[in-house]
Amino acid sequence: MKMSESRILYLSPMLLILLSLLMASFLDTTAAQIGVCYGRLGNPRPNPSDVVALYKQRNIKRMRLYAPDAEALNALRNSDIELILDVPKTDLECVASSQAEADAWVQNNVKNYDGVRFRYITVGNEVKPSEPAGSILFQAMQNIDSAVSRAGLGIKVSTAIDMGATMDTYPPSHGRFRDDYISFLQSVISFLVSKKSPLLLNSYPYFSYKDDMKDIPLEYALFKPTPPVIDGQYSYHNLFDAQLDAVYAALEKSGGGSLEVVVSESGWPTQGGPGTSVENAMTYVNNLIQHVKSGTPRKPGKAIETYIFAMFDENQKGPPELEKYWGMFLPNQQPKYNVNFN
Repeated sequence: MKMSESRILYLSPMLLILLSLLMASFLDTTAAQIGVCYGRLGNPRPNPSDVVALYKQRNIKRMRLYAPDAEALNALRNSDIELILDVPKTDLECVASSQAEADAWVQNNVKNYDGVRFRYITVGNEVKPSEPAGSILFQAMQNIDSAVSRAGLGIKVSTAIDMGATMDTYPPSHGRFRDDYISFLQSVISFLVSKKSPLLLNSYPYFSYKDDMKDIPLEYALFKPTPPVIDGQYSYHNLFDAQLDAVYAALEKSGGGSLEVVVSESGWPTQGGPGTSVENAMTYVNNLIQHVKSGTPRKPGKAIETYIFAMFDENQKGPPELEKYWGMFLPNQQPKYNVNFN
């Protein structure tokens, strides 16, 4: 009896270490899972139940939906797909105006859909300080967060910005928020820090490449081998990392150094502008899926939660013309190009 007890005592630390390693591996794999944005501005567009089936068939574990849609939310019930649901800009004034309106929004669009795995609620997408929504974004976030709490739901509340909120992003360590943005983002950042919620970022190396093809090699934007950009102790081999770390640098300068950044959109168009092609889109997306498992120079080894834009082309968007052509799948659900989601 004593002998078996001593063996248990001797093995327990080893078992605990092995168990912790296995758990860490599992958590890291989960964090690295890729999501795909489900934009619905295409015509024709597939039935939401068929779309959910396609997500499951292709092993896509996460989805972003840009506005509540009863058909899509019902299709997601018990699917095990984690969802980012947006409070669209058109709803911000309503949910910011009163707590009762925010409570009703959460009840009608979240609480009523049991069996849907809500991951984040994103209040506004790329809200700009010059827009009317800019003056009410923080209040809307507070009211939605309170509504989530009052409904007994453990869902993180955030908002999504784009790279236009930043400046001095080359080199990345110089990154900071633009003066007009910081005035309304500061309260948002403080809110996210207090709630331990991530900031969402729509990051598109394609647009930076398109706007500066003279200085940004296509290979650098597509994760292909290029001479690194040296920034002090950090070396950058692709534009995606450089953009993300510029936002991390901006957050550190604004009291948000503890925040995680979730890449809520990233992709490459197949036509409609310079550098667009099916081949380049396929290269970017497949390289992105593999790359985000390993983190950035500022956050090495930390998987980057990332959502590809987009599942389907959206021919009701634009101008510009390239806004129509970000999809990985055709409306008949056949792939436009091969993507490995595993």
